[in-house]
Amino acid sequence: MTQRVIQIEASWLAALQEEFNKPYMTDLRRFLVAEKQNFTVYPPGSLIFNAFAKTPFHEVKVVILGQDPYHGPKQAHGLSFSVQKGISIPPSLKNIFAELHSDLGTKVPNHGDLTSWAEQGVLLLNTVLTVRHRTANSHRGKGWEQFTSKVIQCLAEKTEHVVFVLWGKQAGEKAQMIDEKKHLILRSPHPSPYSADHGFFGSKPFSKINNYLQLNGKKPINWQITN
Repeated sequence: MTQRVIQIEASWLAALQEEFNKPYMTDLRRFLVAEKQNFTVYPPGSLIFNAFAKTPFHEVKVVILGQDPYHGPKQAHGLSFSVQKGISIPPSLKNIFAELHSDLGTKVPNHGDLTSWAEQGVLLLNTVLTVRHRTANSHRGKGWEQFTSKVIQCLAEKTEHVVFVLWGKQAGEKAQMIDEKKHLILRSPHPSPYSADHGFFGSKPFSKINNYLQLNGKKPINWQITN
């Protein structure tokens, strides 16, 4: 990972500066440099921290926690579950859109770019921020989990009334870091086709998020993605 890659929005840098200087991050940088010499890595270096660029620390209202980035060409752009315009909508995101339509009656969009959510305060965070081409979970256990746990810990401790959306077992493990007296935790199965029928469909997370935000004096999220 080059210095250019680890540039990060100022409010997040203030919250996480010490993390970048820890030994595990040095090891992670070395791993990524070596990985990029032999493989294609997603997302591009300039987009690894895109979630932080789009959603400054003190603007976070919602955290939607994914696993690792999509591992196909041009899919991942640093926002969990999101793909760039012009790329086919992945199955998990199709299921998210289906539940959103069922929950709030929004129209299903013709693309999967969730940037408009991020710009309203939805931190679209993956547990692991990079992946090797066509190799899911290939960058697990290299240090990203420690970094993103610190992100969640900072939000849980230094903010109030944030909604943490934890879909699936891996995301659900982060719940122990969050004080439910200060925040709302929404847990359900992952929207993957393998698990969505076991409790994701019908969970109505989007209306629950907006109800909680409004109860706590925050502007609700406009979930409609425009075509």
